[in-house]
Amino acid sequence: MYRIFCESYINFLESMNNTGYRYEISKPFSLIVDVNKFNIEKKKESNLYKKLCDLIYYMKQNVDKYPKVKAFLWTLDSRNIKGKKYNITKKDDLEEETKLVNSFLKLAYWY
Repeated sequence: MYRIFCESYINFLESMNNTGYRYEISKPFSLIVDVNKFNIEKKKESNLYKKLCDLIYYMKQNVDKYPKVKAFLWTLDSRNIKGKKYNITKKDDLEEETKLVNSFLKLAYWY
């Protein structure tokens, strides 16, 4: 699952023109694909880190709605990437981010 996410994220970025709503909301995903970057941002408690934590927390609360994310969350947990509720991300953005993650896991960007 983790490899699928990482490769799909790269393919997704290549399909974007570094603009648009979906591109903007996907920025926290960069911390998932680069654990070193995740740890640096975690130490700084940056907004990017907090947005990712909000997303992971939101996905954990919505595994019934998005069952594919359950196994993915386990892979993140094994890399010590955990969610926490910071409440800095709008609910609409969390929903769209989760839909995007779910589409990655459904191989929508798998080439």
